[in-house]
Amino acid sequence: MSLAVLTGQLLASVARLITGAQGHWKGCPPLAEQRIYIANHQSHFDLVLIWAAFPHELRAHTRAIAARDYWTTSALKRWLTTEVFNAIYVSRTRANPDEDPLEPLVEALSHGDSLVFFPEGTRSNKGDPQPFKSGIYHLAQQFPEVPIIPTWIDNVQRVMPKGEVVPVPVLCTVTFGEPLWLREGESKADFLVRARDAVMAQRPDPLRVQQTAEPV
Repeated sequence: MSLAVLTGQLLASVARLITGAQGHWKGCPPLAEQRIYIANHQSHFDLVLIWAAFPHELRAHTRAIAARDYWTTSALKRWLTTEVFNAIYVSRTRANPDEDPLEPLVEALSHGDSLVFFPEGTRSNKGDPQPFKSGIYHLAQQFPEVPIIPTWIDNVQRVMPKGEVVPVPVLCTVTFGEPLWLREGESKADFLVRARDAVMAQRPDPLRVQQTAEPV
């Protein structure tokens, strides 16, 4: 077993130890089929939490999107994203106006890979996601047969808030909802609102979570 695989398993175990991370597959089973997972984004720990929630067979064919300006600033970050998470780097700013930031994602989907995509484009410390950017709409247009899985990562902002580097123990969950596709004739604006609403609909019921957490 390679060092990258061992590191991935170790990170998943640590994430579960710190957060008790559990994947709740409410709207779809955890099948190793091509998908685009769209999730809220509040922490650099999001990627590790989703990784921990995936069964092993899903990790092998699912690639995350990583911001080049953050994840290439050190040799360790670069190794983790390329060797462990098999991530795809995207640039949040374009030096060349003719550059298509979606090109590496299109290439990965064309090769049959699944993606973990954060449609907000950047992290937010607010409860609700920011409006989704148009990237997921264009991917849905180009790959209409690939199901889009709305995903909610709960409580992760308390594990590793923006600006922090050391995680703290907090109970977290990752909930996967029913697949959605771009509807025929659906406008970009309507699709982005519907996709964001679908992600937000996966949030756990606070009352049910509180009752679950109470000692018996």
